[in-house]
Amino acid sequence: MQPPERPLVTAAAVLLLFGSPPEQTGGSVPSNTPGAERVQPWPENPRYWQYKGRPVVLRGGSDDDNLFQWTGARLSQQLDLLAGVGGNYIRNTMSSRDAGNVWPFERLPDGRFDLERLSADYYQRFEGLLREAAERAIVVQVELWDRFDFARDPWQENPYRPASNVNYTVLESGLADEYPNHPGRNENPFFRTIPGHDHNRLLLNYQHAQVDRLLTISLRYDNVLYTMDNETSATAEWGAYWARYVQQKAAGAGVSVYVTEMWDVHDLTHEQHRRTLDHPDLYQFADISQNNHNSGQKHWEGLQWVRGYTAGRPRPLNHVKIYGADRGPYGTDRDAVERFWRGLLGGAGSVRFHRPPSGIGLSELAQANLRSAGLLLGAVDLPEGEPDAGSRLLADREPNEAYVMRRKGRWYAVYFPRPGSVRLDLRAEAGSFRARWLNVLDSRWTPSTAVTVGGWTDLAPPGDGHWVAVLDRE
Repeated sequence: MQPPERPLVTAAAVLLLFGSPPEQTGGSVPSNTPGAERVQPWPENPRYWQYKGRPVVLRGGSDDDNLFQWTGARLSQQLDLLAGVGGNYIRNTMSSRDAGNVWPFERLPDGRFDLERLSADYYQRFEGLLREAAERAIVVQVELWDRFDFARDPWQENPYRPASNVNYTVLESGLADEYPNHPGRNENPFFRTIPGHDHNRLLLNYQHAQVDRLLTISLRYDNVLYTMDNETSATAEWGAYWARYVQQKAAGAGVSVYVTEMWDVHDLTHEQHRRTLDHPDLYQFADISQNNHNSGQKHWEGLQWVRGYTAGRPRPLNHVKIYGADRGPYGTDRDAVERFWRGLLGGAGSVRFHRPPSGIGLSELAQANLRSAGLLLGAVDLPEGEPDAGSRLLADREPNEAYVMRRKGRWYAVYFPRPGSVRLDLRAEAGSFRARWLNVLDSRWTPSTAVTVGGWTDLAPPGDGHWVAVLDRE
């Protein structure tokens, strides 16, 4: 029997979300002001987040992308390790495709699922993650839908597959029992259930029930951000529908939440990303993780392009996935470290090392970088700084040789991915400055030395590896 129909947002309402330029739209964000404890954009510089009433740079790493599936001591140890090295940020996609994972619906004795019965275990695990993260002041970026659960081998286990449940057939649902191609082709109608598309009420009711249960848990926590999809190739309307749905549920619960969509294309100037960037009233932050498929100077320029594009309505630009690992397909360990530090000094709202093998996770290398990020943040207030987008403060610089963030009159931070030598423009400064070097991989400072300001000063790292020079007022 088809479940009772739930109230639906009309197709016209969904399309109206994209009807006006971002500067002219209004009234889309819930009107209630979030409590100071909740994670939210920092009012003084909305490029960054505020959590527990203070500005924060979100940084992290983890050895899986769906940590809610971990239980017992394993989860606690991972979060303790992250917090112990200065991390405060994880990703959690609501995915069930890994061996041993539980799905969001109850499995019957015959092995099939009943979509009328949500899994208690699945949602208890989710609440356990949010609770343990909150106890350690760790922000969780939750992804509602992961396309990789809906194609190829994972689809064979997915409760929504007609042959895997007792609730409908292929004919009744419009879903096939096989989707053998890469999910990037977006062949599964699961992602077209909304009004204005297939308007498949049967499936949409089950989707609503799944998201409703998640929100009854997550809206009680102050440490949650929301992403609609992982690397989606779905339509703009699909993401907008779920973003609005989450916001409406939050408003009904008396809280404000912050949502985004994660697109698949690596080029941030592509039209896909403008579906998010052009609509800040709907998407209050942007996840630009796909820029981390780029390396070197191109990676920096991608981040700076987005910062420039969103200058009229600044908001956090998150990197919930920093790709790169020697044994993975998306770059090397060195690429991961460089992308992390270009994100930090490039003005990103968050940086997190992706899980192995596509990233370095919470490995010893990741731990060293997180410790060093904490040391840097103890020396300078990055949320009060501004990146030197075009590297105009540097002379004699080669591409990808050095990058600068500064708070004029107070401090400069210069990241060197490799040994090099540049000149830094300090002509606008006066008074007494000191310089010291942070050895990123050893998490140690060199002794400070006096710096002459009022002109150009030469900078060269004192050794191999990754270094950050900090010049600040004595």
